[in-house]
Amino acid sequence: MLARDSVPVVMHDPHLGRTVSGIGNVFDYDAAELVTMDAGSWFGREHADVTVPLLTEYVDFCKGHGLWMNIELKPAPGFEEPTGRIVARLVRAMFCPEIGADDPRWIPLLSSFSVVALQAARAAAPDLPRALLLDRIDGDWDATARRLQAVAIHTNHRHLTPAQAAAIKAGGYALFCYTVNDPLRARELLDWGVEGFCTDRIDLIPADFAAKAR
Repeated sequence: MLARDSVPVVMHDPHLGRTVSGIGNVFDYDAAELVTMDAGSWFGREHADVTVPLLTEYVDFCKGHGLWMNIELKPAPGFEEPTGRIVARLVRAMFCPEIGADDPRWIPLLSSFSVVALQAARAAAPDLPRALLLDRIDGDWDATARRLQAVAIHTNHRHLTPAQAAAIKAGGYALFCYTVNDPLRARELLDWGVEGFCTDRIDLIPADFAAKAR
């Protein structure tokens, strides 16, 4: 999301006080102020020196370690359009060589619950792939995804059914689920055609889980 000076930072909540020490909203502070704020103490004292990262820092880290990126556009309310536009332009500039090589293994994916943010991202950087995030697969999901020219659907695994998974795959979309912490459920989702999912339990569902599960 965007700091007050329109610099993208990596945050989950649009407000401070839960995972980042402070009061107010992310957009009440410039990026230079946010990057000094404690973002680790909530997890444990040993992480007290962890601060809010800039998106550019995250991109540099992932590129340096050969990590593919799913970048969620997570705008604070009222900042949907500028978040999609500014982040897409920045990401495109940082991945020009990869985009020029047309290698999808290294071109990041932009995902969001915000249709407005995805529309702005598409206009600003049409060559970056997009994914539509949905808590539930509703009746308009396909029309919305096609309007956005999305390549993937990301959804809450708790609400996904086999029939919905089949429909998404039949529509030509990749399918990703969040947040899967049970290995049995993970295997079931893979059997439905889900290509990937995020997890809080990498001890139970490690990076090579899909290969071993099959």
